Amino acid sequence: QVQLAESGGGSVQAGGSLRLSCAVSGVTPVYGNWKYCMGWFRQVPGKRREGVAAVDGSDRTSYAYSAEGRFTISRDNSRTTFYLQINRLQVDDTAMYYCGVDLSNYICYSFWKSGDGFVDWGQGTQVIVAS
Repeated sequence: QVQLAESGGGSVQAGGSLRLSCAVSGVTPVYGNWKYCMGWFRQVPGKRREGVAAVDGSDRTSYAYSAEGRFTISRDNSRTTFYLQINRLQVDDTAMYYCGVDLSNYICYSFWKSGDGFVDWGQGTQVIVAS
């Protein structure tokens, strides 16, 4: 059973940084290969959840246009924790941030940003950026 749990959110001033963590359990190699697309998403009330960063089992990363240059997705060696580093935070970054995993693919296809295929999610961590 896959379980995800986000942490690291909080209230920060614009221009600051945060590192969000996603603790992952239940994701294991498939015939010796890591088969997943791990993504970070965010959602504000009244809007659809949007993908901001993703990484596959071969450590290929993908970012939403709005995230390029300020967001970095990474993981620890054991692949039990995934991170989202956000620098130069902006007020528009205020949102609930979720991590999700798609275990049906070895890579993150272009549609990952929509969340299609992601069936396992954490409970979210709130990020509030004050001006």
